[in-house]
Amino acid sequence: MRWLALLMTFLVFASGRLAAGEERNTVLLKSPGNPLVSFRFVFHVGSSQDPPGKEGLAALTSLMLSQGGTEELSMTEVMEALYPMAAGVSAQPDKEVTTFIGRAHRDHLEPFFSIFRERLQKPRFDPADFERNKNQLLNFLTKSLRSANDEELAKQSLEWMMYEGHPYRHPVQGTVQGVESLTLDDVKTFYRERYTFGNLQIGLAGDFPEGFPERVREDFKKGLPSGATKAAELPNVARGKGLDVTIVERDGADSTAISLGFPIDLTRADDDFYPLLVANIYLGDHRSFNGVLMNELRAKRGLNYGDYSYIENFIQDGGSTFPVPNVPRRQQYFSIWIRPVAPENAHFALRGAIFYLRRLVEDGMSEEDFEGMREYIMSYSKLWAQNLDRRLGYELDSSFYQTGSYIQEIENRLRSMTAADVNRAAKKYLDRWDFDVAMVASSTGPLAEAIRANAKSPITYQTPGTAEEVLAEDKVIEVLELPIGNVRVIPVAEFFEK
Repeated sequence: MRWLALLMTFLVFASGRLAAGEERNTVLLKSPGNPLVSFRFVFHVGSSQDPPGKEGLAALTSLMLSQGGTEELSMTEVMEALYPMAAGVSAQPDKEVTTFIGRAHRDHLEPFFSIFRERLQKPRFDPADFERNKNQLLNFLTKSLRSANDEELAKQSLEWMMYEGHPYRHPVQGTVQGVESLTLDDVKTFYRERYTFGNLQIGLAGDFPEGFPERVREDFKKGLPSGATKAAELPNVARGKGLDVTIVERDGADSTAISLGFPIDLTRADDDFYPLLVANIYLGDHRSFNGVLMNELRAKRGLNYGDYSYIENFIQDGGSTFPVPNVPRRQQYFSIWIRPVAPENAHFALRGAIFYLRRLVEDGMSEEDFEGMREYIMSYSKLWAQNLDRRLGYELDSSFYQTGSYIQEIENRLRSMTAADVNRAAKKYLDRWDFDVAMVASSTGPLAEAIRANAKSPITYQTPGTAEEVLAEDKVIEVLELPIGNVRVIPVAEFFEK
């Protein structure tokens, strides 16, 4: 609690000035003297609610609000009004929620809020804005995702295969045929039915004036329809019997990007999440040499740029090493991200990642490793909420999961946690072989056959000097027997089509 006292000044889910019950949809972070005011308005509306055949509707609707005009102002006029304030509004759509993010200097708070409010309450729905935003989604699906970013393609392909028949299956941006089918009337109907006051959670942070949160809340209560809509029903994902490998065939892929994972039945709302978080950071801390995968596959072997693991949906926040807040899910999954490797080492890299996961599951963390990791996480996790806007995002996520403040919850749990707790959680949730595996490659035939046959996969080093103990372990990894289920090769053009 000491760091919160220094950094946050105070957190209010419902200040004394808000009426009883209003805390359920209002999160406030008051920071006296801070010249910036941050807005995070979370609507419980996401791509999981896209109607069948209209995949991408939630994302397009969010773009029409964040990259469109108001009833009074065109898109160009909105941008001209925001420019001298050095302010902006963006949308972050995801599977379960859509977050509208804005920030303005306190001196410009009133004119900024007027535009922010009008964009969300009285969108223009200009046909020109509609065509521009629709084309933006189509370009992402057909060009950026399919041909310009193999790592993102592997990640999205993993969810595409893992969540077959599930509302989480398609990318947040939709499918090609789904987006192509969308009309402006579809957007208007979706907005009218889903963007209600009952679906909204208001987040404000900064040195906002007395009475401002109450006025914001009242403005949106009057300006949006009342009531809330039901979240999408989420079926349980059936467990497989072995590795289900999908190789995405993309001409021109010079290296092989790999993502693998399986659904897990826990979120931040569960007690076991926190010891499993420790196990995961130990295994594959994002963009850090604190993780086993990063040390073993990159540092010792030079296989690629990095190798990481996750126990929940992870989107990197820009060029940082931190996760984006406000992408919560009611169902999560464990995954390993193997950054692109030379094609001749792809099979070895897949085996290597599973080998080190199995070592964690079977041998566990030592007491020494656990103590070092606990101290590291206690310090590092505080950086995840290092500015006011990110702290606001995390508090909103804590409200979604109905937990205490996430960063403080981590510290509280760590203080009483033991190595035995971590090893038990790793064994309980990660002792599985039923991975979905997505690999993006160009020469797919030999790779597919080698995986089907569980063929020996020796690593190819570009330079001499690898340590003898590493070479000895390579001999074990290259023949690791994997319980292979299906292995299929699918052209990239078939992904995210419908």
